Amino acid sequence: MLVIVSIPIFVLVVAVILYCCWQFRMKPGEELKDGPPIHGNTRLEVVWTTIPAIILLGLVSYSFVVLHDNEKKPAREIEVGVTGQQFAWTFQYPPSVTGGKPVESDQLYLPKGESIRFGLHSKDVIHAFWIPAFRLQEDVVPGITVHYRATPTRLGTYPIVCNLLCGLGHSLMRAQVHVVSETQFKAWLKTRQSATASSGATSTPAAAAG
Repeated sequence: MLVIVSIPIFVLVVAVILYCCWQFRMKPGEELKDGPPIHGNTRLEVVWTTIPAIILLGLVSYSFVVLHDNEKKPAREIEVGVTGQQFAWTFQYPPSVTGGKPVESDQLYLPKGESIRFGLHSKDVIHAFWIPAFRLQEDVVPGITVHYRATPTRLGTYPIVCNLLCGLGHSLMRAQVHVVSETQFKAWLKTRQSATASSGATSTPAAAAG
């Protein structure tokens, strides 16, 4: 919406500037002449002050309404933890999402059409959790948990980037978000739970033998 409104305004302003540059350009031999004395046009000044003010107030009001709607907590919401550390992302799915044991993964899987509430925290320095396809970015700050919401609406795999210089390996701090159907999401959670259980069962005898 903001882009749709901005493009005609930009075109109009550029057109007026170009017209003035052509119509009122200095002609040969007029380099030392002063411009004609004119008096300000009060009506014109009122018009070109009022119209931009109305447009700005309209855009600000529209932005406020959209932001307010985006911040509303929906009736159903999935909680996903995001942990940043030099130089990797990990994602945590609590029992409220898995229906059983919690799941941790270095790949982010999300069901299409579901509201996601991310809980972001860092183990070391400040990172920036950025999913370009979601048009959202949030700083991940040590010592606090930062939240924001997003609702993926298109199936696919999209990059996750740390968009804040966080050390020598900053450029390698990338992951992927996989937006899948509800059925695929539940199947993936079960697969991860099984893998975690198998890993735990394998490591227990070794620990006991030690």
